[in-house]
Amino acid sequence: MSAGAQRPLAILNARILDPASGLDARGALFARDGVIEAVVAGSDPGSVGPDHEVIDAGGSLLIPGLVDLRAKTGEPGFETRETLRSASEAAAAGGVTTFVVQPDTDPVIDEASVVDFIRRRARDSSLVNILPAGAATQGCLGERMAEIGLMAEAGCVYVTDADRPIVNSKVMRRVLAYAKGFGMLVAHRPADPWLSEGAAATSGEFAGRMGLPSAPPEAEKIMLERDLALVEMTGARLLADQVTTACALESLERGKRRGLPVFASTSINHLTFNEIDIGDYRTFLKFDPPVRGEDDRQAVIEALASGLIDVVVSAHAPAPPEDKRLPYAEAAPGAVGLQTLLPALLALHHEGRIPLSQLIAAVTVRPADLLGLPCGRISRGAPADLVLCDLNAPLVVAPDALKSRSRNTPFDGRRLQGAVQRTLVAGRTVFAA
Repeated sequence: MSAGAQRPLAILNARILDPASGLDARGALFARDGVIEAVVAGSDPGSVGPDHEVIDAGGSLLIPGLVDLRAKTGEPGFETRETLRSASEAAAAGGVTTFVVQPDTDPVIDEASVVDFIRRRARDSSLVNILPAGAATQGCLGERMAEIGLMAEAGCVYVTDADRPIVNSKVMRRVLAYAKGFGMLVAHRPADPWLSEGAAATSGEFAGRMGLPSAPPEAEKIMLERDLALVEMTGARLLADQVTTACALESLERGKRRGLPVFASTSINHLTFNEIDIGDYRTFLKFDPPVRGEDDRQAVIEALASGLIDVVVSAHAPAPPEDKRLPYAEAAPGAVGLQTLLPALLALHHEGRIPLSQLIAAVTVRPADLLGLPCGRISRGAPADLVLCDLNAPLVVAPDALKSRSRNTPFDGRRLQGAVQRTLVAGRTVFAA
């Protein structure tokens, strides 16, 4: 073997779980040149050559590397919050082998040259696969459509204006129609801007008692209904970005029943926390969209269990302490989440709410299929992007242990169950506990 060449890989004695094929069995996996060569179920893996790098999983869970469709970094423009490198380190520690970076950077990712910069920068500095989302409109301002075609050629994987809803329906219709011509997915935050502007909480008794500016859940439903009508007009594929309310889920269900090409994500934060968790104005619980009531949280969990919600995202949004240590209404929204996505998601398995294979599908094969990526599965010819996880290992989230440059985690001190032991990208170990 030549110097620097990658050794073939053998992972033995693993519980292999692949939602794409339905495989859940004890066995072994072999990879060569960054690609899965064979998956062998049963206790006998066959012959393992002397040149193989052998990893004894010891019965741990082996799953595809996680694919996170929504993460923010500070690069370019706000590197003090997060760089592509530090985000990739957090992702690797959390078992995320591919994530999509949002376009609301400085400069905004709204032209081919910035898409190319992100791809080159990620290639040179990242431990994991980082893919850029392009802006749907110039500057993410919602006024003039961005160069979707040129960005698609440069390698952006979908278009979105990130946290900003596109208010102008004519502009949104053009974005959808143009994106359809390139087979491009459009992700859009369903939030009526006039109802939700300045909101820090969800309207109701809790927000009133806390004196927080709030928005009704119907703000999400109103915008989603408009988007569904535009999808029906254009036939374009739409990802409803972070659906978090029961009333919006009703609209989503009707749209899917009509056969519209609409998909939905929700964040791990909205699956985990409700408005009571804000407690004594904990700004690490300030998200966009805001944290909801318990009835909405339960509705979102049920929607994920039924398949109505397709994808779970980390909604990773780093913020430095000076942006969080402010009065609740003034603090920056968002939380870091790449490193805690998997263990937080596994809580729904340990609680018996959702089968393990279905949970893993929501962060592997489903997001990969939405973007047409070959990853997110354990099968011959797929990239050897893999995660070994101790499903039952106790874990207490400590901010000092986070790899992200920012430490604004709502899981601070929370006890979780399920620890990443090893993360591999193209067969190479990028994280080992």
